[in-house]
Amino acid sequence: MKKIITPTILLLSIVSLLTDVSSEMLYPVMPLFLQSIGFSTIIIGVLEGFAEAIAGISKIYFGRISDSKERRMPFVRMGYFLSSISKPMMAVFSFPLWIFLARTIDRLGKGIRTGARDAILSDETTPENKGTVFGFHRALDTSGAALGPFVALIFLQYHPGKYAPLFLIAFIPATLSLLLTLVIRERHKTIIIEKGKSSPAEKFFYWRNSSLSFRKLMVALLFFGLINSSDVFLLLRAKTVAGNDSSVLIIYIFYNIVFALFSLPAGRLSDKIGMKKMITAGFIIFAVAYGGMAFTQNMVAIAIMFFLYGIYAAATEGISKALISNIVPKSETASAIGFYTGWNSIAALIASSVAGIIWYKVSPEATFALSAAGAMLTAILLGSMSLKERSAVR
Repeated sequence: MKKIITPTILLLSIVSLLTDVSSEMLYPVMPLFLQSIGFSTIIIGVLEGFAEAIAGISKIYFGRISDSKERRMPFVRMGYFLSSISKPMMAVFSFPLWIFLARTIDRLGKGIRTGARDAILSDETTPENKGTVFGFHRALDTSGAALGPFVALIFLQYHPGKYAPLFLIAFIPATLSLLLTLVIRERHKTIIIEKGKSSPAEKFFYWRNSSLSFRKLMVALLFFGLINSSDVFLLLRAKTVAGNDSSVLIIYIFYNIVFALFSLPAGRLSDKIGMKKMITAGFIIFAVAYGGMAFTQNMVAIAIMFFLYGIYAAATEGISKALISNIVPKSETASAIGFYTGWNSIAALIASSVAGIIWYKVSPEATFALSAAGAMLTAILLGSMSLKERSAVR
């Protein structure tokens, strides 16, 4: 493991851990905070939808820019810087335009750094160890996602309703993560790229020149994105069964712990059996978890479904990026991952909008059942595909 996990991979993973402590400390309480300062449910939905759209578009654009400039760390540092300064901004003023600006800056930061950071992770290892590396990074990243809500839970137990100070507390790990990026040095290597002028619009069209294997994989992954709605709906289901906010926070922390614990083992296993097989298995587990959520009526069953959901996440999230990096040329890693994560964010926005309509117009059960059916269809589609990788493992 020491030879596989280089100092750069370790530092980037710790940076992600600290950033997720900061971000996930705020994620479960964000709707409560916005409501406390007078935001309606409609405005909250518009705000979050706009923020995610900004993140998606910027992932596509800046991933392409990172490849064309042959640089990684400037994008990583700028991305973490923007996300860091957005945290105290939320606590200073509470009028709508300022909140929109702060959330936009935070999501823009995520978009700027994602493709470049994942390209560094890919460059630091071999095709045969991509699953392990991305699994390790996801494990530390998600450990932060478990610690953050735990800090929020403890704070609100002693200071109920005091949301603004949490944004100042969140600034501490965010700043530490930014400082750590200053000691990371990217490898200097020659990347062969087709030179020439291109318009800003062309930065969004990586699909046009991508390989057949990449396109086939994107069809499967982005189709799944269109049926994979926000985790908010899972939390709403848990709230309906549990009836209190504390139980929802606890179940969310539990999910992230499972996600973190299984990410590295899933990554290592994917290097042995093939990443496509692991992702396919993850989609099947997703279908079981969502199908179960459609009929769950007690907290024990809710906990089991969240346990399965954590395993699904461990089997797919980091490994999907690892598989992409094994399919495309090294010089296009940031572009390809940026394309996937960007359009996946936009697909998730569409999925959440449709899920919300089905939830209120039909039933919560129908929302989960439809997603479960879509996940099984995706598993069949992906399992039947033949993908050309740069690794010998399939």
